[in-house]
Amino acid sequence: MPPHGTAGRPASAAAGRRALGAAGWLGAAGFAAALAALSTLAPHRVWGWCAALGYLGAALAGRLPDRRRGRALALGSALTGAVLVPLTVLLATGRAQSEVLVIERSAATLLHSGTPYPADPRVVTDYNPYLPGMTLFGMPARLFGEATAPARLAGDARLWCAAALVACLVAAHAVLRRGGRPAGSAAPVGAGRAIAVLVASPLVALPLCVSGVDLPLTGLLALALALAARRRPAAAGLALAAACSLKWTALPAVAVAVALLAAGQAADRGGRAAGRRAALRCLLVWAAGTLALVLPALLAAPGPLVEQVLLFPTGRGAVPTPATSPMPGRLLADLGPAGWYAAVLLLACGGAAVAGSLLVRPPRGLVAAADRLAAGLCLAFLLAPAGRFGYFALPLVLVLWARLATGRPLGRPAAEAPAVPGTPAVPAVPAVPAVAAPVAAPVAAPTAPS
Repeated sequence: MPPHGTAGRPASAAAGRRALGAAGWLGAAGFAAALAALSTLAPHRVWGWCAALGYLGAALAGRLPDRRRGRALALGSALTGAVLVPLTVLLATGRAQSEVLVIERSAATLLHSGTPYPADPRVVTDYNPYLPGMTLFGMPARLFGEATAPARLAGDARLWCAAALVACLVAAHAVLRRGGRPAGSAAPVGAGRAIAVLVASPLVALPLCVSGVDLPLTGLLALALALAARRRPAAAGLALAAACSLKWTALPAVAVAVALLAAGQAADRGGRAAGRRAALRCLLVWAAGTLALVLPALLAAPGPLVEQVLLFPTGRGAVPTPATSPMPGRLLADLGPAGWYAAVLLLACGGAAVAGSLLVRPPRGLVAAADRLAAGLCLAFLLAPAGRFGYFALPLVLVLWARLATGRPLGRPAAEAPAVPGTPAVPAVPAVPAVAAPVAAPVAAPTAPS
């Protein structure tokens, strides 16, 4: 006879998970409604009202007696309200943040002048603060043209950024599943549900609909971590090179992936030499790939590239950056040149601290690596001379994705993660909406490129 009270524990645990999931969707609905009511940006208001209704429907559906049907209806409501409807409206009306225009115009500039960087930018929206790889997502707009409405819709950079994110996440899940599942672990759910939950969360749904610029970077970083966790150094180096051709914020991922490879390879194959070889191979492939993707643009227009990619985003360009969220680094930089240099010094010290942590205690699994990368990115965003609160969506998505991809409970410390060859594939995580809390963007984020 089972111990007293054990019969009711599964039912009560399931009820608790459903309640937590409903609370998460309600929190997302509250954020979306607040954004719609307070934002001065038209794309954000459109997304906010649509998403609030979708998330509210998800919260109600999640409380249905049939748990499986309720989960499906909740996810469908969230995806419809937070992605499908607002994206359709924004595409049809041509509304978007200025990042979309910058990406698409950089492709036209490249085709016209051989470089994606305008020679004489005069206003904020003339600046292209991205590395040359980002121009790829503006090419469909040039190829399809603007002669018809379907052509304009098909060429919108947001669609291609979202497609890149989904493709990278699907590939990352496929890489992780190849190692199998340890005996006794929970039966995995398909990767499609995990990706759908992530896309439905405000962390991804809002940027997907209004700009999309960070989605390819997020997907490539997730793929690089998955490849490093599976001990595939060359492929991880290629993914890192692709990420580093989009934005310089991908650079911390190189150190994390190299540390993960060195520690994991040494543990799996019985020696530090194997780990060092794997790490070196990843570094060499990354360096060669990054040079191949970035060097031509640097040689074609060194001055404009430095001005627009390095000086402008850090507040040292001829035109002030609109990335002015009141974080410590920005507040220091506002004090004058001495404050700006102090912020840069603090940023360098923070980077050195994260690098030291990788040497002293390298990550040995996907979750630990994602957490370490997220910590480094958050520290960089806090201490950089210019930044936005919306930047924090990237590290939060990586933390959430790693737990979805491995089936790890959200409250479990990363130090318990197995060295990934035994990591299970994606089990259901009903409480995910509570974690995908509304932190994707500030209420009144500027529309200039970031």
